[in-house]
Amino acid sequence: METFESLVRAEFAPKNTFLNTASSGLLPARTVSALQEAALIRAEGRPLDPLFEDVEAARAAFAALAGVPVARVAAGASVSTHSGLVAASLPPGAEVLTAEDDFTSVVNPFHTRGDLKVRAVPLERLAGSVRPGTALVAVSAAQSADGRIADLPALREAAKTHGARTYVDFSQAAGWLPVDAESYDYTVSTTFKWLLGPHGAAFLVVPEDFGDLRPVLAGWVAGENPWDSCYGPVAELAHSARRFDVSPALFTYAGTRRSLELLAELGVDAVRAHDLALADRFRAGLAALGHEPLPAPGSPIVSVPRLGGRQPELSAAGIEVSNRAGNLRASFHLYNTAADVDRLLDALSG
Repeated sequence: METFESLVRAEFAPKNTFLNTASSGLLPARTVSALQEAALIRAEGRPLDPLFEDVEAARAAFAALAGVPVARVAAGASVSTHSGLVAASLPPGAEVLTAEDDFTSVVNPFHTRGDLKVRAVPLERLAGSVRPGTALVAVSAAQSADGRIADLPALREAAKTHGARTYVDFSQAAGWLPVDAESYDYTVSTTFKWLLGPHGAAFLVVPEDFGDLRPVLAGWVAGENPWDSCYGPVAELAHSARRFDVSPALFTYAGTRRSLELLAELGVDAVRAHDLALADRFRAGLAALGHEPLPAPGSPIVSVPRLGGRQPELSAAGIEVSNRAGNLRASFHLYNTAADVDRLLDALSG
């Protein structure tokens, strides 16, 4: 009988101490095999039908993870593309509320519109800053820089009170934190971090009635019958969120499908318990060394002030972390162990 430990060890064999999932996750063995098979399909001139089937299987797997019907999930390439789609739906002069220093792909498309009122406040004040006239609140569920988790229930209630829509990026949360996409107007997540997929895939969850979104990026894949929509204007847009799809990176989705299947087998709750235990071990070890990380309770992302400059020497020693604005950022995921945590602490003690 397979256990969490045996299943993880069968899929991952890192050659270093990799503590940088907040930048990009490791690929499971099954995902690597799927990528290789996808390349062979192209190289050998075989029909691409299995790769298009992978797109739909990946969409369904993400829908299950997000807790929504598959008809509400659009498949794309990046968070910024989906943010741009949401930004394009807003009327001129609309107020967009964001968190200070949130990830650029979440907030910048609203700024580049040029005719929106974009207001940024500290993350802790986000829910309390929603006001009459706020059209949309856009925020990451977990902050990339330091792992802080947004108070999403409070934000949801504040938005409901003032009639604002919500746009939540789960890129630093999906895979270890349960995703309740049903509770927000729009949610988005890239797949190459905690979801363990290749680069080049992202999913957008939209309301059943599509909200205010217009399919401004619609190409042939957005048609109800894509293969009948290859020439001229699309006669009939997809009746589902697929109307917001962009042409998929087929290799990427072939791999993403398998990564999502693995997470479904492991269970997000088990992954979360594993990840947070390691992060807490690291925090305790930091305290023993006299270091205090930035506050981010309940997060597997830990940022330590003034230690970011040690990233190059740690990398040279085979320990992968990030330097974010001078802070050392370590992130712990299912393939990490207590020995990985202790190795980083030993390196920092020197």
